[in-house]
Amino acid sequence: MAAYYTAVFLGSIVFSLLLTRFVRDQAVRRGWLDTPDKGRHLHLRPVPRIGGVALFVTFGSVTGIAIAVYKLWDIGPAFSTHTVLGIMFPALLIFFLGLYDDHFSLGPYSKFGIEVIAATWLYAAGFGIHQLALYSTHSALRISLGLPLTILWVLLSTNAFNLIDGLDGLSAGSALFTTSIIFIISLLRQTPLVSLLSVVLAGAILGFLRYNFHPATIFLGDSGSLLIGFLLSALALAGSQKATSIVVIAIPVVAFGLPLIDVTLSVTRRFLSSRPLFQGDDDHIHHKLIKRGLSHRDAVLLLYAVAATFGILSLTLLHGEVMLGLVLVVIGIGVCLGVHELKYVEFFELAAAAHRIRQKKRIIANNLRVRRAVESLGNGPAEFEEICRVLQATLEPVGFSGAAFSFSQTERIDESILVPLRQDGNGRHCHLWNLSEPEWELRLELTCPAGRRLCDLFILRTKASEPIRVDINLLNNEFRTAVSEVVNRAMWLVPLASRASERSSVLVPAAQVSGINGAAD
Repeated sequence: MAAYYTAVFLGSIVFSLLLTRFVRDQAVRRGWLDTPDKGRHLHLRPVPRIGGVALFVTFGSVTGIAIAVYKLWDIGPAFSTHTVLGIMFPALLIFFLGLYDDHFSLGPYSKFGIEVIAATWLYAAGFGIHQLALYSTHSALRISLGLPLTILWVLLSTNAFNLIDGLDGLSAGSALFTTSIIFIISLLRQTPLVSLLSVVLAGAILGFLRYNFHPATIFLGDSGSLLIGFLLSALALAGSQKATSIVVIAIPVVAFGLPLIDVTLSVTRRFLSSRPLFQGDDDHIHHKLIKRGLSHRDAVLLLYAVAATFGILSLTLLHGEVMLGLVLVVIGIGVCLGVHELKYVEFFELAAAAHRIRQKKRIIANNLRVRRAVESLGNGPAEFEEICRVLQATLEPVGFSGAAFSFSQTERIDESILVPLRQDGNGRHCHLWNLSEPEWELRLELTCPAGRRLCDLFILRTKASEPIRVDINLLNNEFRTAVSEVVNRAMWLVPLASRASERSSVLVPAAQVSGINGAAD
């Protein structure tokens, strides 16, 4: 069996080498070239982009020859031609879709529609998601669930390899790693059809890479990248037909890691930026690496290493579910570090939004403190000692460092009613629970019920750089009103000599005001 697969692999490489060179030369001779522009294209000279023709013809021809050899000499794996056609026909549809899009350009919804037809065809041929461990381990999925899952998987995989086809050899090279993983796993699970098709595809890609690696003389085009993505999604489905373990299902997902992460990041970025989801841009992973100063070749080799890492991680899952959690943690950490290093501004803003959401709980708690203070001031004794206690209990957890009252005529106020306030060098009466020099203050004007100004309340803050986690409108409205009322009760403006002369009023303690009124009565 090893000799059979080796012969098929080598034959596929040779066939691909010869056919790719022939297709390239014919395209150059006939002028079928892709002219670079200043947008997302990184190549500087016209290059043919019909490499999918060489790939599809190689894949179809070598597969046909391998099956014919098997039929004639009874060597190799046992499978039916009908089963092979169940993959080849929808793959042919995807190939023509890409070929048409390369020359005439097709809208995203039309492309998705044809890809959905191909995925449905694949499902009808028996290659679909029929069991899912998360859903049920004992019964098959209904078509109402199995078919949509199959379509979603095919759409993701097919377009993922198309999206990363932005550097010479990137999509094809990444696909080669993924194909190798699928081949290894198919040998272990003894699925001969997947083994044969994956070894043929690996040889076709390897031969094509001879002319596609930087500096490329031929591109995959949509006909090639869509075809590779579709074939790999089909092979992954074919290799896990009888899978009931979540690990078996996770292996191809991890093996497809690089293209799937790129498509996920692209969709998320465009959604956060309110840009069309299907409009291309130059912020893919490979574009970011180029912008960070890596050469074309170095960026591709780095992403090859990433693809190979995902392949190794997928193979570790063969040890069972015990490795699944560890693999997911490693991938999560790697993705987070990668996104941070590539400096995607959309994700920095998303992280900031998440931080604001986490802080919202603290803001709510602080707002509740202010509202409780409003109730306490309204029901408590009208004394500055109690006012200061409430102010500190309310404002210290919010991040304020003290409070200061500024009276317009401080010389006329009986200092005894202002305990424990202490006058500072600016003539303000302060209550500080943090002795550091304040860097920022909030001024609230306190008025009596008649609207006449009583004084100004300054809420002091030591660290101006820290965000204010409280509703400022709440402080300026309900809180200011409550403090105004209690200060107005604590001190009363009484014209002490109004009956004797027209001299100015003085402020005396509320207790003295009551005594004077009683004596007058």
